[in-house]
Amino acid sequence: MPVKQRNPLAAELAILSGSANPDLARAICQELRVPLVDSLVGRFSEGEIRVKINENVRGKDVFVVQPTCPPANDNLMELLIMIDALKRASARRITAVVPFYGYARQDRKDQPRVPITAKLVANLITTAGADRVLTMDLHAGQIQGFFDIPLDHLYAITVFEQHIRRKRLKPLVIVSPDVGGIKLARAYAKRLPASLAIVDKRRSTPESTEVMHILGEVKGKHCLLVDDLVATGSSLVEAAEAVRGAGALSVSACITHPVLSGPAVERISGSCLKELFVTDTIPIPPEKRRAKITVLSVASLLSEAIQRIHYEQSISVLFDGMPG
Repeated sequence: MPVKQRNPLAAELAILSGSANPDLARAICQELRVPLVDSLVGRFSEGEIRVKINENVRGKDVFVVQPTCPPANDNLMELLIMIDALKRASARRITAVVPFYGYARQDRKDQPRVPITAKLVANLITTAGADRVLTMDLHAGQIQGFFDIPLDHLYAITVFEQHIRRKRLKPLVIVSPDVGGIKLARAYAKRLPASLAIVDKRRSTPESTEVMHILGEVKGKHCLLVDDLVATGSSLVEAAEAVRGAGALSVSACITHPVLSGPAVERISGSCLKELFVTDTIPIPPEKRRAKITVLSVASLLSEAIQRIHYEQSISVLFDGMPG
């Protein structure tokens, strides 16, 4: 049964989803009261990605919701192919809504003979035909400068803030798990408000770290670790153990992107973390959902940004007071 157009916005705006996170795309459509564009995203017999847009999008303002989360290669190719299909279908404007921007951890040449994949992916999205990008909590702020098209960068703190306030964690300390995350932690501390601490650590391998010491006062306080993503969970768990060992009353964490690869779920379940707050920028399969993990939706935030972009309104009110 076709969805009735209860909103005049549906005549001009179109939301398209790949296979990476269709639940988030449907939630965004529900917030905007527009139907999800009917499309085919499948595979040919040899494994190549097949895309077909089953509705007329000529002259429309189209938003493609597709995080490049694991499997990153498949989801990235889906995004590029969908953008190409929309461009050839004469969409008026194409916005790539990439809640989680993959390949972002290689954002500079910190060693000889390594790529800058964050820039490479930016080039691919631009070349495919995207007119602008909407993303959230980039791993490194300078990635915004890798794009030659407009990029809108949202922050998940607007989603986390109310939930944290309801927990009534007082006295509260915002803890950055490394020196690189100090700007994000400072923004959380200012917004909530709370004091600030930093876990000073040294990375021995790309997958493991050695916690050195803590800068700031955490003894007798509730601590909240904040970061942009959690992959294997080793850094997060080690930081939590160090903070708890320094006398914290409790340790929780706010992580925007729950990659949760390898033994991450088991590590978090067996750690001293009281609760882990994440968003639905990346879908978490049922087998990885545990009691300690609380998922908050970013659909409302993304839908507000999409509507403001469509009407050429400022979205700065959505990240007022955040880094940069």
